[in-house]
Amino acid sequence: MLYRIDFRAMGCGMIAMLDGASDEASDLLAQVPTWFEEWEDIFSRFRPGSELNQLNLSAGVPFQVSEALWDVFQVALDAEIDSSGLVRATVLSALTSAGYDRSFESMPSEVVFRSPWDMPASMLEIDHDFINRTICLPAGVNLDFGGIAKGWAAEKAAQRLAVLGPALVSAGGDISITDVMISGKLWPVSVDAPFTQDGSITTLILAGCGVATSGTDYRRWKIGGSWGHHIIDPRTGFSAATDVVIVTVVAPDAVQAEMAAKSALILGSRKGLKWIESHPEFSALFVLETGQIIPSKKMEKNLLRSL
Repeated sequence: MLYRIDFRAMGCGMIAMLDGASDEASDLLAQVPTWFEEWEDIFSRFRPGSELNQLNLSAGVPFQVSEALWDVFQVALDAEIDSSGLVRATVLSALTSAGYDRSFESMPSEVVFRSPWDMPASMLEIDHDFINRTICLPAGVNLDFGGIAKGWAAEKAAQRLAVLGPALVSAGGDISITDVMISGKLWPVSVDAPFTQDGSITTLILAGCGVATSGTDYRRWKIGGSWGHHIIDPRTGFSAATDVVIVTVVAPDAVQAEMAAKSALILGSRKGLKWIESHPEFSALFVLETGQIIPSKKMEKNLLRSL
């Protein structure tokens, strides 16, 4: 039997599904919102008392963090390395300068750009102690895990659910899928069309992987008459100038998919597609500002219906 729960967390709609033959499946699934609430208390920059905000206020002092925050910090380090610096958790100052200084639901439709800010630092420059699990942020460096924590949380939740059967967890579109369904079928995953609430481009059929979509179509706002968005290019400190509206990536797990999708979007369609094709573990579907849809070679085999 396929059990499902829908809820909101981390500013997004969440879905968790468990294909379980046990009566315990429903009870375990009901715990998922509590898990996300606990993680949001750790990682949200919009909750004043969150552990992340406490860390960001501790500049110059080694701060001992929880296992969960330490885990995501390590994931963020790996993401920066794997993306050659395109994905950095040190973009908080750039985000707030661009007007993203509150939850997106509370933002006005147009903001005033605030400057100056320091260019996003490399996480590799942050002192951290593996033995004592401490992080010491340099002055002026603050972290934002918005582009990493959802994929990590989807993975963790799916792994917990998988003890009772195949599971799929979608954290605002960052998706972790553990295994094929009990029937032997793959899981259908819809790729939503940009700028719409109910349209889709295609459906992927997947299992044992992660999926993530990075886009400029939803979290965007006007800055002095021009569009800004939440995908910061650390090479400039500004919202990424790209011809891509959304990129959906399939990867071995949701964390890698999230990193790859953001990297490909920042690079733009030509360089982004070349980068995806150079990584055989990734497949991607690009939607450009012109409306053109471009799948990578590997992505074509995941399509349930033609584009």
